[in-house]
Amino acid sequence: MSHKFINPKAIPAPRGYTHVVETSAPGRTIYFSGQLGMTLDGKFAGAPGDFRAQATQCFENLKAGLKAVGGGFEHVVKITNFFVDMAHLPLFFEVRDRYVNTKAPPASTAVQIGKLARDGALFEIEAVAVIPDKKAKAAAKGGAKSAKRAVKKRRS
Repeated sequence: MSHKFINPKAIPAPRGYTHVVETSAPGRTIYFSGQLGMTLDGKFAGAPGDFRAQATQCFENLKAGLKAVGGGFEHVVKITNFFVDMAHLPLFFEVRDRYVNTKAPPASTAVQIGKLARDGALFEIEAVAVIPDKKAKAAAKGGAKSAKRAVKKRRS
């Protein structure tokens, strides 16, 4: 399973995301429902109106979901971000950049909406991840080792 992050020259340069992400199989595609900034006790993180705390909790919830399926943020290929106030975009980037590879960030969409599903919610994130098939990953690793041994043999 591999991911290729592509920013075509014919599209304006992106700011903090990748225009096109290509994946190749074998692997599993995982879809994450929108995550709110709620803690396990069902309350919003931080004080009321604390966007940074809610956004951080959203990413922590996504992190827990990724871990549950054997993945990590390196497997996330697309995020959709819903804001009650787009003025929070700079704070979002600060939080997001602690979780994703900023050199090859996932494809991303940001949308301002009037209201989220729960009163007091300021941000919601949904994601798509592509996780390599464990058998294919092991085979690829074994194939790489075999190739290295063959190169070493030729050199000796």
